[in-house]
Amino acid sequence: MQNTVFEITKDEIDKRIDVIAAKRTRNSRTATGRWADAGSVLVNGKKVKRSYKLKEKDIVEIAIPKPVPMGVIAENIPLDILYEDEDIIVVNKPAKMVVHPACGVSHGTLVNALLFHCNKLSKTAGEIRPGLVHRLDKDTSGAIVAAKNDRAHRFISRQFKDREVEKLYTALAWGVFADKSGYINVPIGRSDSDRKKIGVKTKKARDAYTEYKVIKQFEKTALLEVAIKTGRTHQIRVHLKHIHHPVVGDAVYGGKDPQTVIDRQALHCSFLAFLHPGTGKRMEFKAKLPEDMVKAVKAFNR
Repeated sequence: MQNTVFEITKDEIDKRIDVIAAKRTRNSRTATGRWADAGSVLVNGKKVKRSYKLKEKDIVEIAIPKPVPMGVIAENIPLDILYEDEDIIVVNKPAKMVVHPACGVSHGTLVNALLFHCNKLSKTAGEIRPGLVHRLDKDTSGAIVAAKNDRAHRFISRQFKDREVEKLYTALAWGVFADKSGYINVPIGRSDSDRKKIGVKTKKARDAYTEYKVIKQFEKTALLEVAIKTGRTHQIRVHLKHIHHPVVGDAVYGGKDPQTVIDRQALHCSFLAFLHPGTGKRMEFKAKLPEDMVKAVKAFNR
């Protein structure tokens, strides 16, 4: 990562930080805006939004991330394949695996593995995200589908957009639930104070709907089945925190596990269903609960 520091001149006063940062670093405005969102752009030592209007003698510090090399390398990484044909591949992604290359991560991702396994992947999502129709957080495991051609990609993407894809998650959450089932209808969006987090009290919150059902209540935690009607970033984790039942192991949203039963958020996409892009028939896939979550459930079921 390369750092650059400069002082604002008179002709740069009242200009947006993303515009001036792009000019000074010879990068695109889109890129510098993302850096600001990620907290990599500081003005007088403080994080600012991409729309921040500069003042005379402001000191700007930018941590420029290393560029992701174009042309992602195929890597021989084992995959837990749930289904595969000429149009799609569905895998059970393990926790700790990043879905696609990004700043600071160029190897060991799901895309690297898919490129090795598949002869072809759709190009709709771009060069560093071939085949990807949707995503899972690095520390969320479970079922994820990738498209092998652009036709399949468009067909499945349309279902995600129209909220026709069915996804069920298994989660281990803190606390005793008063209600055995519930519906959370609270808009969420990028946090105004920390751009790496999602929150409910934000200026640009978007609608988000989550349903949950208690499968089993333990003394300190509960095993849940969770269905999301919208696919917002960190949705389940933020919504469960909002109702004071954060996901066990989720250090970002208040669910840190003091017993270190599990070293990541106990969240797993256990079921995925959609219409096949070739046949139009409904396809259903179940992803087995990973061993670390099985152990976590057993640890609280004593």
